[in-house]
Amino acid sequence: MNDKIIAYQGVEGAYSHLACKNAFPKSISIACESFEDAMKLVEDGTANFAMIPVENSTAGRVEEIYRLIPKSSLFIIKEHFEPVNHCLLGIQKSKIEDIKFVGSHPQALAQCYKNILDLNLTAVAKFDTAGSAKEISTQSDPKYGAIASKLAADLYDLKILKEYFGDLKGNVTRFIILSKENTIPRFDKNKSYITSLIFHVRDIPAALYKALGGFATNGVNLLKLESYSMTGSLQVSRFHIDIEAHPQEKRFKLALDELRYFAKEIKYLGVYEKHNGRENYKLL
Repeated sequence: MNDKIIAYQGVEGAYSHLACKNAFPKSISIACESFEDAMKLVEDGTANFAMIPVENSTAGRVEEIYRLIPKSSLFIIKEHFEPVNHCLLGIQKSKIEDIKFVGSHPQALAQCYKNILDLNLTAVAKFDTAGSAKEISTQSDPKYGAIASKLAADLYDLKILKEYFGDLKGNVTRFIILSKENTIPRFDKNKSYITSLIFHVRDIPAALYKALGGFATNGVNLLKLESYSMTGSLQVSRFHIDIEAHPQEKRFKLALDELRYFAKEIKYLGVYEKHNGRENYKLL
């Protein structure tokens, strides 16, 4: 997957940009204003992949993504876990005692709340983390700081005033890599796989319980179950599930037979290898 073009949401130095560099070191990264823009670049062939965050160990799921994916023609081909290390940044001549105002994305501000309070700083909400770093680099005022990544500090020539500024250690974001091509890996019994799909259930009593019962009776583990209302209706819910199995496994096929009976409009989102370091991360 080297020498490919990866689209991401944000500006240079964002955590999504860092995920692109770490997952695909020899690839070209393209910044986009929105998740939808990043996905469209893949759909029209401008980019090979999109790096999209779906959940964070501190902030939970990225709600917008679960609404965009069903409308998209893209497939999940890989997952990537990116540690999030918030740094307090300032211009080169500033000292930590000079900082009076600190800007960042609201989630980053919330994840650094105690440290912001301890330094008696005024938090200023910005569109994203790297954007706040870029902004203070042009202000040349030592009283303005930003919370962003080490990559943002390097890109915008900022000083790291405090490297581990987050209140909680072990903060991590799970990303999915989306592609126009539905690449299904060949089954290998020595590897673990995830199959992701979406569906909604028939209008019958206990439909969801019955639809998922086949996974329990066939010993298939569900890694994730997300529900959200479908557009234009509060009555019908759509479900997103991540299944720890490969479609070629017999147990998966049997479980899917039961799902098909009680569910409708089942859509495969992708089959991909389970990240080998997944057990090290604790996601909500």
